[in-house]
Amino acid sequence: MSHDVWNLPIDIYLKGAMYRFFENGYQNDFWEGTLYVKAYYNIDAWENRARIGMGEGVSMASGIPIVEQFEAAQEKSNTSKFLNYLDASVDVDIGRLLHVPDWKDIYLGYALKHRSGIFGLINKVRRGGSNYDMVYIEKKF
Repeated sequence: MSHDVWNLPIDIYLKGAMYRFFENGYQNDFWEGTLYVKAYYNIDAWENRARIGMGEGVSMASGIPIVEQFEAAQEKSNTSKFLNYLDASVDVDIGRLLHVPDWKDIYLGYALKHRSGIFGLINKVRRGGSNYDMVYIEKKF
């Protein structure tokens, strides 16, 4: 869905994703599912497109990341498989950038992903959230 908010080129999507947590031998690896609303500010220049995105929603993991367990133990806080989800991203349309029409609407980007209990509002998780850096490829359908 595309909106012109104050004449700004903004797209808003309902998104879902599956992530795999690799726990490097500290515990078994596990999956996380997210459902969130994400807004993108589009920057169109020189026949290219870059996007800046912000997402907000929920995260449900089949395990609790070890970094969340460590922080919660230090802060004497709860942990939870269900938490708030945020992400911030920046990406570029590689089809437009490289002038390959078949690759149009394929984005290469960087995102910072965050899970938290919003200072105790979700499952009494005051501390013990986590941040992850991601590099991704995304296809717009």
